[in-house]
Parts: sequence; C-alpha cells; structure tokens
Amino acid sequence: MTIPTENVGSLPRPAKLQAAIADYDAGKITHEELKHEQDDACRDSIERMEATGSPIVSDGEQRASSFATYPIVDTLAGTGLAPNLAADGQYFAIFTDGHHRQLPRLTGGPFKYKTYAADYLKESIKLATKPMKQAVIAPSMLSLLYPLDGAIEGYSREQFLEDLCNECEKDIREAFAAGAKRVSIDFTEGRLACKNDPRNPWTGRKMLEHFVELNNRVIDRFSAEERKNIGIHTCPGGDCDSTHSADVDYAEMLPSMFKMNAGYFLIQLASEQDKERVYKLCGEQSRADANGVPQVCFIGVINPLNPTVETPEQVRDDLVTAAKYIPVERLGSTDDCGFSPFSVDVKPKHGSPDVARDIAFQKIAARVKGTAMASEILGVA
Repeated sequence: MTIPTENVGSLPRPAKLQAAIADYDAGKITHEELKHEQDDACRDSIERMEATGSPIVSDGEQRASSFATYPIVDTLAGTGLAPNLAADGQYFAIFTDGHHRQLPRLTGGPFKYKTYAADYLKESIKLATKPMKQAVIAPSMLSLLYPLDGAIEGYSREQFLEDLCNECEKDIREAFAAGAKRVSIDFTEGRLACKNDPRNPWTGRKMLEHFVELNNRVIDRFSAEERKNIGIHTCPGGDCDSTHSADVDYAEMLPSMFKMNAGYFLIQLASEQDKERVYKLCGEQSRADANGVPQVCFIGVINPLNPTVETPEQVRDDLVTAAKYIPVERLGSTDDCGFSPFSVDVKPKHGSPDVARDIAFQKIAARVKGTAMASEILGVA
C-alpha cells in the first residue's frame, strides 16, 4: 500500500488546439480537422502524464468544451448546442478577475445528454498503458439549467431532475463500462453555493443542502463496492488563473459535502491560507463509514493557478502534516483543481497555454514523487 495520488481532470489545451477550436467555430475547418488536433492533444497528454510516474492518468479533457458543459455543447462558443437549450442562461460563476462563465437555459423537455464522458474515454483509453480515470459533471451543476423561478410549460422541475439524475447515472456507468478505474464528480458549485454574490442570483439561495441531496440521488444508486471508486471534487474554481469562491470558509461547506456517500474526495488545499486547519476539518467531518464505504481525503498539494512548481519536499511535508488529522489509510494527494477546466484559457499568469502545459506535467511529477516520499515516512510505502 502507498498513499494514492490522482489528478482532478483537465490539462491546458495547446495553443494550436485552441486556435483550431476558434477556426471550427468560425467555419474555417471541418470537424474532422478539429478532431485531428484533439487526438494529437489527447495522445500527448496521456504520454506525458504516464511519463510523470502517475499511477492513474487521464486525457486532460482535450476534447471537452469544459468540465461542466461537455454533455450539452461542443464548444464554449455554443457550436453544437443540444436540443431544448438556448444560449442565454444564467451565470455559473463570476471570477475574481471580473470575467464570467455562462450556462445555457433549458427551454423544454425531456433533458438528455448529447455527449457522455465515456464517448471521450473510449477514444483515449486506446492510447494509454496505465489505468485511466474520468471526470464527470455533477447533477447539481446541471440543475442550474432549469430557470431559477417559475416552471417550463409541460416540463416540471421534478420531471427535469429525474431525467437529469438518470443521465448523470448513465454518464458514470458508461465511464466505468468504457474502462475507467475511477470516476470523479466535479462539484465546484458546492463552495460557490455558500457565497452570496448579488451579481449571480443563484448563489444567494442557500442551495448547498439541495445540491448534496440531488447528488446523493445519483450516488446512492451505486453499491458500496462501486462507490469506493466514485469521487467528489471541490475547489473555489479555476479559470484563466482566477477563482470564484476562495473567500468562502471551508467550515461552511465541508460538513455538508461529506454527507455525500462517495468513496473519495479531491479537495483543493495547496492554495489555502491555513491548510492545517482544513486538514483538521477533513479529519473531523469525513466518515469512516459512509453507507458501507470509508471516505478517503485526497488533499490538494499542487496549485494549478500558480506557475511556480512545487517541490516534492513540499508535497511530502503537506501529506505528513495532514496525516496528523486524517487517518493515513484514508489519505491521498491530488491537484487543487483541473489545470484548465474551460477549453479556451490562455493561462495569463503562465504566459501561454503551452508554457502552462509544460509546467502542469512538472507539477504532476512533483506530486507523484512527493507522495512516494510521504508514504515512506508514514510507513505505508
């Protein structure tokens, strides 16, 4: 046994791929030409992640429009929007640097995914020699597609939520069927739900408990054995090297988050000001028995928003400190967030997406090495 280590999901898309996405949106290239660039980026992502020594890899979401919108739209510009959706939905988040990301708006039912995460995995797993993980979006995020107030004629909110849960369950099951060893559910809206941003109406509606209950409607459809490999990811956002809810105290969110009956949690922590306090909260709030499965806390030891590369020694020290509060058999390491959750991101603090991509693999290598060092010190190597 060693301390497990795993990435969250995304990697920066190469500048060449981002240019191809823009050309595809403008009608300058075909889908086959775009797919060629996506294939190259996936191959490079997997090969370079395997070279870091990572025990489990991903394709870095090179084919996905974003961590949240891959089921419903082909690109962030709106190309290929799924049926029963309009582009003028509410904001998902407003980031601290002032930019925002917007969701589509549901106009009718039934709600169905256009693309499943397994559709990407089926292509990428052929390129890998190591086990692969797949990130999927939470039903709580996609619940924001339904108008905040009122109802859609002929399609009630409850009908929508049942369709949504069915699609989310299918997304997870198909990922496992396609060969994923682990599936993590992106829950970045959890921390944002604790922030009352007057510019963003849904954040002021105390929706955290509703989000947790909705996610459990899906998670509880899986056995304890299956849930060992179903994770939840939380962070204060990461886009254009900016966050949306880093000012929210984890104490407001963690007790609710650990009510979800998932087997492991990927928790942003490297960029927290008082990491040790949050390690303690994780140790206190995570459950040794969540309906038959122990909850493993994968603490963030890498900050994807900062171009400075962490040393293996820093990673080691964070894990050794965390083990004072979290039982070592329920401790893991991860990155704070995906390195580029939205496909079009020029990574301004890094200088370019290509530089950010190189840095990402250096950071992952440091995480892998530092985790091995901590495993030796903690007697689990």
